[in-house]
Amino acid sequence: MKRSAAVRLGATLATAALAAATGLVVSTSSASAAVTGSATGYATQNGGTTGGAGGQTVRATTGTAIHSALCNRASSSTPIIIEVQGTINHGNTTKVSGGSCNTAAGVIELKQISNVTIVGVGSGAVFDQLGIHIRESSNIIIQNVTVRNVKKSGSPTSNGGDAIGMESDVRNVWVDHTTLEASGGESEGYDGLFDMKDNTQYVTLSYSILRNSGRGGLIGSSESDRSNGYVTFHHNKYENIDSRTPLLRGGISHIYNNHYVNLHESGINSRAGARAKVDNNYFKDSKDVLGTFYTSEAGYWQVSGNIFDNVTWSARSGDNQPAGPNPTSSTSVSIPYSYSLDSASCVPDVVNRTAGANKGNQVSNGNCTPQTPGPTDPTTPPTDPTDPPTGTNLSLGAGADGSSKASGTSYGNVIDGNLGSYWSPSGSTGSVSVKWSSATSVSKISIREAAGSEGGIRNWRVLNNDTGAVLTSGSGAGVISFPKTSLKKVTFEITSSNGSPRVAEFETYSG
Repeated sequence: MKRSAAVRLGATLATAALAAATGLVVSTSSASAAVTGSATGYATQNGGTTGGAGGQTVRATTGTAIHSALCNRASSSTPIIIEVQGTINHGNTTKVSGGSCNTAAGVIELKQISNVTIVGVGSGAVFDQLGIHIRESSNIIIQNVTVRNVKKSGSPTSNGGDAIGMESDVRNVWVDHTTLEASGGESEGYDGLFDMKDNTQYVTLSYSILRNSGRGGLIGSSESDRSNGYVTFHHNKYENIDSRTPLLRGGISHIYNNHYVNLHESGINSRAGARAKVDNNYFKDSKDVLGTFYTSEAGYWQVSGNIFDNVTWSARSGDNQPAGPNPTSSTSVSIPYSYSLDSASCVPDVVNRTAGANKGNQVSNGNCTPQTPGPTDPTTPPTDPTDPPTGTNLSLGAGADGSSKASGTSYGNVIDGNLGSYWSPSGSTGSVSVKWSSATSVSKISIREAAGSEGGIRNWRVLNNDTGAVLTSGSGAGVISFPKTSLKKVTFEITSSNGSPRVAEFETYSG
């Protein structure tokens, strides 16, 4: 493919204290201090995306250390925040084995896991020729990292050529303030920068730079792969890209306040029944930035507030159906979350000042003014012991199971209505679940500790066990509220405690 020369980024090195060849994982004292802001867009739906909030924070300077951090957790869902500093490459990324992980050499593998944050800190985190692969996983945050020059052919290869790739039942991923770049197109060995396929849903890509690639990214691997969707793209910069910014096959996407520069062949390619809401974007010096291209299976769009600056449009013919030169809406898309639109006229300025890694994680306030969000606080407890829920305790007559239990205790003790019996994990952490034979709507749970053990439960998460999504997180026992969710199994996961926690009752309520 015709390709402009990519900007070569200099690899950053870890500080001396963390530059050991082993990439030792070091515990840090402040939980999630490096993570800023909260998930936006579709990543806020389906229970939300909080990553490793509330879990242990560790530091990694090699890919092997990242894998070790995942494998050293108590379980594959134990929350963890991995702060990354330095250059991650093939030479320092090996497979690590363990019961809480499923890793591979030559790629950062987030497979069959949940509740993980990877965040670049210090002088920066660069994944050099090494992709990040998310598979059969949920509740993942990736923030403030650079991923560059990942190849599917040539040497070395990684992640099928995708900088960040998601596939196979992935849910709730927030990728924020990243720089994703290649040095050419498919003929030079590169593939997509940000790909989603095989039932990937509830994803947001925000404040990121995607550049110097033949392919920006896709949703759906083929015209028949239409199980993906609910993806938000906002405040990103696509620069020097041939096509796929992104390519949409089926599903719903929300694309707003992005800056597109030098798209050579096509831009937003909505096809195979996809529906895109395209608001207040700025397109400059580009060709065919919106439409259905390279297929007879049409997609649709709702447009408003966009600026087309020196955009050229091809004539409509056969499998190429550009939306311009005067794009009009062909569908209507309802957005379930709140958001603030910057005026399209200021998008180039605000995106250039905020998007990409190592920019201070600044965001826009909807008035074209960058600002720095505060650090994420994962420990604010959404509990209220003084507000007992009303209605029927749905746990009575339900089933129960869990991850572990101390000797002499039972999962069934949390659903028997008897405060004199209890479940306790075999250690200081563990999970217990209430389950039903058919989908049941739940919006509140009440965690009641056994007499004499009050205050033992510290940090916890409530999970939709059907999807792995985190419904809410906090600390301390009591009444916990979250958006009403229809599920067959809800899990209360204790991630830290004082001594041995004891749950006498795990009550569930619909309202």
